[in-house]
Amino acid sequence: MYAVIKTGGKQYRVSAGDKLLVEKLPAEVGSQVVLDQVLMVADADQVRTGTPLLAGVTVKATVLGHPKGEKIKIFKLRRRKHYRKTLGHRQTYTEIRVDGIESA
Repeated sequence: MYAVIKTGGKQYRVSAGDKLLVEKLPAEVGSQVVLDQVLMVADADQVRTGTPLLAGVTVKATVLGHPKGEKIKIFKLRRRKHYRKTLGHRQTYTEIRVDGIESA
């Protein structure tokens, strides 16, 4: 059984026991989060899709940590104008483990 969920503006295909990095969620490490934006659920040969979301279906997950992604360097340059600017960015993520998919 698997589901397609939406969180942080992205879509993920998840099943029970999966670990994944999603955009940062406001939750403590070790706490449970309920992801209720479920777009599709597939179980063996039965597939249910929402328009756009499925009502009564949730995905429960446990927060494992809040790691940061790799550093991205941004370099701006205007040639012949003596303008250089260097910036960096590290995206924050939330690592979750999917505990189960529940439907009402």
